[in-house]
Amino acid sequence: MPYLLMKYLHVLTAIVSFGANVTYGIWITRASHDPDVMPFTLRGIKLIDDRLANPAYALLLVIGLLMVFTSHLSLTTSWLLTALVLYVLVILIGLMGYTPTLRHQIQILETEGFNSPGYQTLARRGTILGVVLAILVIAIVFLMVVKPSLWP
Repeated sequence: MPYLLMKYLHVLTAIVSFGANVTYGIWITRASHDPDVMPFTLRGIKLIDDRLANPAYALLLVIGLLMVFTSHLSLTTSWLLTALVLYVLVILIGLMGYTPTLRHQIQILETEGFNSPGYQTLARRGTILGVVLAILVIAIVFLMVVKPSLWP
């Protein structure tokens, strides 16, 4: 696959994955004004996360690694290695933190309700995890675009 096509697909998958994630906070904020729609909203977010954003993140890594090997760039290049470490951190936080929190949040919302302490605790955790993930992904995008020399 030609390098420019890979680069196009890499950028496209980054837009899809992070673009989907960015909308979650907006949907949750809007739904919190009408808690009756919150279960539908959270299930919709979970669907988008499971079927669109997360697969796009996986494809992002595959295409990115293809680009690295095609261009003969070293994986130990400072900006690339840092971005890969942050990527692994994003995946771990997403799979071990955000996804289970969202799943549990939906369950507690449906059994205990929007105003229950359990739901509110999970909602705060989900917000914090979402913000942390967004910051990490923004840092990765910065590294990918600017390609700063972080060490010799």
